[in-house]
Amino acid sequence: MRTAECWLTDMDGVLVREEAALPGAADFLARLTERGRRYLVLTNNSIFTPRDLAARLARSGLKIPEESIWTSALATATFLDDQLPRGSAYVIGEAGVTTALHEVGYTLTDRDPDFVVLGETRTYSFEAITRAIRLIENGARFIATNPDVTGPSEEGPLPATGSVAAMITAATQQQPYFVGKPNPMMLRSALNRIEAHSENTIMIGDRMDTDVIAGIEAGLDTILVLTGSTRAGDVVRFPYRPARVVDSIADVVDLV
Repeated sequence: MRTAECWLTDMDGVLVREEAALPGAADFLARLTERGRRYLVLTNNSIFTPRDLAARLARSGLKIPEESIWTSALATATFLDDQLPRGSAYVIGEAGVTTALHEVGYTLTDRDPDFVVLGETRTYSFEAITRAIRLIENGARFIATNPDVTGPSEEGPLPATGSVAAMITAATQQQPYFVGKPNPMMLRSALNRIEAHSENTIMIGDRMDTDVIAGIEAGLDTILVLTGSTRAGDVVRFPYRPARVVDSIADVVDLV
């Protein structure tokens, strides 16, 4: 593997599982700080703002400044700001995405918006989905923060952005542009955020079909940890391979 000056790491399944820090996560973050490495913690979750997530991680014993957290909502806002500065959007989502769009100067409206932006929410409204369908049929462009079809909960899987996007697509025949992983766009925006280059940055994740493929397509070396969704036996089923497979983030500490 190439020497890394900068690091990108997924959050759930790499640093934390539900509300508990995974073994080695605190040591890894401490080593990054000690060595002065630039890094970002990435998540496809668009519900929460970086401040919310920093507080959640702190409760798990992981001290990560909010400016070191990069969400699919932030990546979406950055993408839209590049495409159409100070545009307008009709949003289905929560504070993570609405705050990010406000911060780049977007107007949130249900009257003739430039975009319909679909993010995660814990309470999808049939009325809001119907409104989104009609706006897309009238010419609004369809953007979704991430393609995840389910999300975790204590009771079991919940329908997430990808599932609701599929319903809107079935009604409108319009596919959304997904900004979050596995789109390498999210990683490239993260690299820009910390002024890093793909040649000296490593991506750590727990999923072959999002983290690893996004890292490879963005030109990064990748490390797969086996504390999340992917098991060791799953790796051979994919036509691509990470640069390294390790049991947990604890095995990465000495690589920093």
